[in-house]
Amino acid sequence: MFADLGYDVSGEGTEFSAVREWKEVRVTATVDEAVEADSESLCCFVTWDERAPGLRSYLDREDPACEWAVIGVDENGGYEVARAPDAGE
Repeated sequence: MFADLGYDVSGEGTEFSAVREWKEVRVTATVDEAVEADSESLCCFVTWDERAPGLRSYLDREDPACEWAVIGVDENGGYEVARAPDAGE
């Protein structure tokens, strides 16, 4: 998904880095609705589409220091951004 969006992807498994132009995003694939968001400036959490609302609610409550996004993926490989950083962040 990130390579298709023009990012250079490095790493493998459930955590990897996606870089495009000036920004580097730490991507974490998870099935949990409680995740650890560290102080990196850009974080993206990818989960199954039915889990995305719960993960977003958890992160809203935790209010991590990083800018973060949640992407929900369906079983066919389609995806929808459930939450992205505000343009002003």
